[in-house]
Amino acid sequence: MFTGIVERTGEITDVNETADGRRLTVAASGLDDLHHGQSIAVSGVCLTVEAFDTADGWFEVFLASETVEKTYLGELSVGDPVNIERALPADGRFDGHVVQGHVDTTATVEAIEQVGEDWRYTFSLPAELSQYVVEKGSIAVDGISLTVAARDEDRFEVAIIPATREITTLSAKTVGDPVHLEVDVMAKYVERMTDGYR
Repeated sequence: MFTGIVERTGEITDVNETADGRRLTVAASGLDDLHHGQSIAVSGVCLTVEAFDTADGWFEVFLASETVEKTYLGELSVGDPVNIERALPADGRFDGHVVQGHVDTTATVEAIEQVGEDWRYTFSLPAELSQYVVEKGSIAVDGISLTVAARDEDRFEVAIIPATREITTLSAKTVGDPVHLEVDVMAKYVERMTDGYR
């Protein structure tokens, strides 16, 4: 489980296509406690560390064909930035919201506007996720825990403080770029539990 509090960004340094999927090597410093089999979120996608070198600051993950189809990680190339978050330790501080790293869909950046020192980002909202997104509710965008500032039927907005923009890949995003969306899993549980009462 993750919290959507991105630790740092990394950079794709190698891409290896195979018959079964895609292997990515990510350069990211300061991840001193990596180990084989560890869960790690790469731009909001829960993946497994298969190889690593903490001294040189890199790790390797494999994308199964389903992950390639469901996310935009299959389109990344060498030099592209990604958000990195390690799984929450049992005794860790819970600062964001429950993020599983199970991406629901890929959306797009619709607008970016600077408002004073802050930023306002607008993202598309696919119809199949609309019922899970509410104003002041939580949503993960590329693995970043964000609060929905406004929404309508096919888009939603979030307010981004400078620190969040600087530490994540949002600073590199432009209009039209893809983003991963993961809605609050609690909303899905509520829907499932109340489904028979409608």
